[in-house]
Amino acid sequence: MTACLNNKVVLVTGAGRGIGREIALLAAREGASVVVNDLGVSPDGDGMSLGPAQEVVEEIKAFGGKAVANGDSITDPKQAEGMVQQAVDTFGRLDSVINNAGFLRDRIFHKMSHADWEAVVNVHLMGYFNVSRAAANYFREQESGNFVHFTSTSGLVGNFGQANYAAAKLGVVGLSKSIALDMKRYNVRSNCIAPFAWSRLIGTIPTETPEEIQRVERVKSMTAEKIAPLTVFLASDLAADVSGQIFGSRKNEIFLFSQPRPIRSVQRTEGWTPQALAEQMLPAFKSDFYALERSGDVFCWDPI
Repeated sequence: MTACLNNKVVLVTGAGRGIGREIALLAAREGASVVVNDLGVSPDGDGMSLGPAQEVVEEIKAFGGKAVANGDSITDPKQAEGMVQQAVDTFGRLDSVINNAGFLRDRIFHKMSHADWEAVVNVHLMGYFNVSRAAANYFREQESGNFVHFTSTSGLVGNFGQANYAAAKLGVVGLSKSIALDMKRYNVRSNCIAPFAWSRLIGTIPTETPEEIQRVERVKSMTAEKIAPLTVFLASDLAADVSGQIFGSRKNEIFLFSQPRPIRSVQRTEGWTPQALAEQMLPAFKSDFYALERSGDVFCWDPI
């Protein structure tokens, strides 16, 4: 079987541990040269170390792959540009950007500080923009390239205590779709993945009730390496016709998510008043309202 990333160069952010690490390893095994970016922070974003990224590089080199470590921050536009330049300087080109880096600072909304909000949004949305923007000009001139951005069902569906993370991750969907539309003329693709996998971030989920304990045990069965095949597929020419989509990966299950479209409409020739909306629009729409569900309510079966 021919490796699907032969002669390709891939930049993976947050690749020192967890999902990012598995993506970097599989990309290298599939023939890619990999820029392994990781700031080496804790699950809540504190501290920095090049160690995790360098360890992944050594793993890749041990089986004959090509990789280089990068310890810069995606929140700094100049450092994001440096990651792209490092790929080009080291390996001669760049073919794929995989935006995976992130951390959590969960708080119930009325206790969330501005610092918690800004820190998470700066990485998950601003950071993804910075790296994507840094690669965009290169992809445009090359007339090829692709982006794979990690979103979350916390934004697509909902979750408790994650307003910062959910808002940023839903913003990533809009970012990806805009890139897909704007850069289609240059043969550049952009897609999203919502991963279901045990990681250091998921390890912050509370386990105070039987239901929470059961949920965490379910998530533990979904290992990070299960996310890598879909990611590498989307980064490869095997997905040449796939762009602007939102996928999910849950153990051995793959999902295609819907995107917001009108589902009901009402019209009133004489226009609307608040009272008319209550009397006519509300009864017509109410049966199609979405329940206040969390991701765990929607994906309530055991991973397959």
